Amino acid sequence: MIEALKNRIESRKKGRMMLLCKKIRLEVSEQDAQTLEFMQSKSRGLYNWWVMRLRDGERWNLAEAKKSLQESKQYDPELCQVYGKLLHEVYFRLDGAMKAFLRRVKAGETPGFPRVRPRHCFFTLCYPAMYITIEGDRIILPTGGGGKHGPKCFPNVVARLTELPPEEFKEVAISRDACGHYYASFPAERTIQARDTAGVVAFDLGVKTLAVGINEQGRAYTIGGFKGARWYNKQLDYIRSKRDKCKKKSRRYIHLSKVYQRVSEKKRNKQRDSLHKASHLISHKLVERTVVVGDLSQRQMVTKQHQERNKYLNRAVYNEWGLYTFIQMLTYKCQLYGKELVFLDERNTSKMCSGCGHLQDMPLWKRTYCCTHCGLVIDRDLNSAINIFMRYVARRGPHTSFGKCGVLHAIQNSVGVTQAPCQEHMQQLNMFERA
Repeated sequence: MIEALKNRIESRKKGRMMLLCKKIRLEVSEQDAQTLEFMQSKSRGLYNWWVMRLRDGERWNLAEAKKSLQESKQYDPELCQVYGKLLHEVYFRLDGAMKAFLRRVKAGETPGFPRVRPRHCFFTLCYPAMYITIEGDRIILPTGGGGKHGPKCFPNVVARLTELPPEEFKEVAISRDACGHYYASFPAERTIQARDTAGVVAFDLGVKTLAVGINEQGRAYTIGGFKGARWYNKQLDYIRSKRDKCKKKSRRYIHLSKVYQRVSEKKRNKQRDSLHKASHLISHKLVERTVVVGDLSQRQMVTKQHQERNKYLNRAVYNEWGLYTFIQMLTYKCQLYGKELVFLDERNTSKMCSGCGHLQDMPLWKRTYCCTHCGLVIDRDLNSAINIFMRYVARRGPHTSFGKCGVLHAIQNSVGVTQAPCQEHMQQLNMFERA
């Protein structure tokens, strides 16, 4: 035990530890759900009360605000039934929001003053790890009251964990989704794995196919994304059209709203599952140590020149693609498994021929690149992946090998390679020209 603790401390000093959060669904009774709703509503009310006071011009001070908690309990005796650590967490969260606001003001950015939390949003309850108890698959969350505050109005919350929690965690955050399901998030430290292999793989992100990549040996990787989006959209549109014909707040309207939420949740879960699998495949399964991804934004995919043949493009890009989520997953997973993730500007990578460097227009409805200069016929995404790979190899950086072959010199547009000092690199470039 002591040796494991020493190893963890040494790994933390060397920067080989990272914080990951495991989210586990909870099975709670109706009474426990009412207890959680009561505590989160009181915590949200205290937070909103302080936000309104700050809007009126009161100066924020964390120490003075925490001292006023007893006065708040005298004004609202129901706050005594909320666990004290949850009320203290309200002040820490508001202090973090005010610090972020002042930092943005100092940097000249959009200030973004702390906002009032709406009633329909669940105010996350953060419990320190030392104040909760886990017995097998059950977690016990304490509530307030008792002692000098009189008898407890709400017993401790006893919920069942659907998965095993991590061994060591610092706190537990209780949250709820739109469908009324409760979750417990356990942040825990994990050791970053060392990666001894070498190699580079470049990926081009797309709408039809999530990612198409190629490595140094010329092997192509095709990673498909979520394929059931259109079917789910058709079902959701049908349910919404039936609901719009009903009277609001009627029994049938409420029933169809619940069905709509349930189908939407299934769609989101399947989409997120496909993104997790794709990012895990790139970051863990592939042997290449360096992953190069084009720096693509969603707004580039919905410009006027790309909307002429596909009227569903906006919905596909913004709702079903999940580009930002995929990049975030890939970022932390590459860090966890000891890989290097590089983002490159992919301007003109789809328009440029990977064989001769000729530029031509390529609207999104053209899925095959046919070069009018050299006659190269290749898949559109694969052509873009090759250009991203060559752009990464051609630039001078720490990845370049210094030895007999020296470095590769890039031309002015950082795309083509004008000189390959060694025969191995020349053969590699010829291989891509034949692709």
